[in-house]
Amino acid sequence: MGEAPQVNAKAPQKAPQYDPTPCYPVLADTVAAGWADAAGTLPKGTRVLAVDGPAVLDWAAVAAGLRAAFDDRRTPVEFADVRTAVRDWETVRRLTDSEELRGDPDFARLAGGDLSDLMDPQALAALADPGESGPGEDNPGEDGAGESGLGEGGAGESGPGEGAALRVLLGPGAALADADVLWWADLPKRYAEAAVKHGRGRNLAAPEGQPPTLRRLLYIDWPLLDRHRDDMAGRIDRWIDVTDTVAPTSIGGQTLRETCRSLAARPFRTRPTFNSTPWGGHWGQETLGHNPDAENTALGYELIAPESGVLLGDDASRCVEVPFQLVVALSPVDVLGPAVHEMFGTSFPVRFDYLDTVGGGNLSVHCHPRPDDMRDVFGWPYTQHETYYLMRAGDHSKVFLGLREGADVEAFHHSAHAADAHGTPFDVERYVQVFPAEAGQLYLVPAGTPHGSGEGNVVLEVSATPYLYSLRFYDWLRRDAADRQRAVHVEHAFRNLDPARSGDAVARELVQRPRPLFAGDGWTEELLGALPAMFFQVHRIAVEPGRTAEQETDGRFHVLTVVDGQGAVITTAAGHRHSVHYAETLAVPASVTSYRVHNQGPEPVRLVKAQVV
Repeated sequence: MGEAPQVNAKAPQKAPQYDPTPCYPVLADTVAAGWADAAGTLPKGTRVLAVDGPAVLDWAAVAAGLRAAFDDRRTPVEFADVRTAVRDWETVRRLTDSEELRGDPDFARLAGGDLSDLMDPQALAALADPGESGPGEDNPGEDGAGESGLGEGGAGESGPGEGAALRVLLGPGAALADADVLWWADLPKRYAEAAVKHGRGRNLAAPEGQPPTLRRLLYIDWPLLDRHRDDMAGRIDRWIDVTDTVAPTSIGGQTLRETCRSLAARPFRTRPTFNSTPWGGHWGQETLGHNPDAENTALGYELIAPESGVLLGDDASRCVEVPFQLVVALSPVDVLGPAVHEMFGTSFPVRFDYLDTVGGGNLSVHCHPRPDDMRDVFGWPYTQHETYYLMRAGDHSKVFLGLREGADVEAFHHSAHAADAHGTPFDVERYVQVFPAEAGQLYLVPAGTPHGSGEGNVVLEVSATPYLYSLRFYDWLRRDAADRQRAVHVEHAFRNLDPARSGDAVARELVQRPRPLFAGDGWTEELLGALPAMFFQVHRIAVEPGRTAEQETDGRFHVLTVVDGQGAVITTAAGHRHSVHYAETLAVPASVTSYRVHNQGPEPVRLVKAQVV
């Protein structure tokens, strides 16, 4: 979030082959388009259809699309809003709030438990019983599932038998009801985040009219809904991508599972996306052609397991997006490897992202929670160790890393408080070390270490998966889009500051020089960085034109990004081939076992590789 062999990493490197929408074919099926095609797959005799999915989804639009589709098929339908079967809001808040972060404006503890904890089982059962008039039936409110007087008429080619109405349960938690068929209506998380930022939609189990917040979306809604979706993955009869609520795309549940399992046996990419922030630069726009009309391309999400998606279909114009995490959950041993699965469960523990400050500004100086705080306060079982790989370094650019020798932490704390409370600027370099930004260099950032990238850099951030807890010491008194001083987290940050990451030890331990590991005919592999405290290592593979590097997964997944050169072709022992171009990131599941990295281009190519150790 190098230099050599003969690559000028400071010059803009064009990437005309960078693919922002990598797509993989579905197995034994085609991608259906529209609500009518989805409705046509409903088995005859279905009496209760559950449609589950994210809380922030526009469920009124889903209901409208389904109502029109079943009306066209002359299928009488009655709708029930599952959101009316949740417990009262005070109970929900009590179950999802933590004492340590109660009232915190920015952070919450990741929600534990299950979605069923927030539901009223009697109300849910009543909704599913066609003989009962359960709460919310045909009357879900202005952003709900429908309205009274929905379509009537005889049974069509699909749906219930003659004379019976199809009962459709809509909303998060619908899969918990007693239904004949389960559909999953999904919205990629980037759209959910954007909706909440603009005040649209509802948080999970929130009453109508309660304004949505990012705090609940990120830390409460997503963990609960992700676990719920993964638990129900084996039961889903149809997966519906409702990025476009008017013209959704869908595939059958068995196709979904078989296709995801096939990905677990071959290299694949997730769909990249870039977000804008006040410090963002323009490398993603100018070099990769990403989001050209956006304000900037600050954060490039190449592979961040909790948010990334995988596109399934013949091409990006007709595909469905499924969560990367679902691919892992369906085949955790194949993707992660047995040892990593035992350590991390179904959590994919490494992430790759870009931090683009080319033509932008300095990142905040911040740190991430140390292991005890991450576990006990924030709720992640493992902490947020990071590394910065400099793909591009601007002239005179900096990397902030570690404390200065003898830094007065109390004075630093006082200055940070004054900046936050009173807008008083201070020279953060009095306390935090600065290193010249060197293209091709890896900077290690263990939890608790103050750090940040300076203006003019492109950082490939190779890190542990937790990504939601950046604790800011200082953010240059920067303003947000609403012209408010951006939030910092002084007490959180100083509670987690590791004073051992200071002085000469920072350069010695955190700015390591490459060490040779393996070599072959025209290729080398070197270790860029490793620490005893960090569970992953970062390597770099260099391949000369026309040469091939041999690789073994040794029972653990790899993640690769091309950081220099045009790209390479990855070929597995099973015969799967995948091209990967400059700046593209590729996941190589553990089940691949062995693969070859072939450089077909006219110039040397280098790839950064991460693996759990």
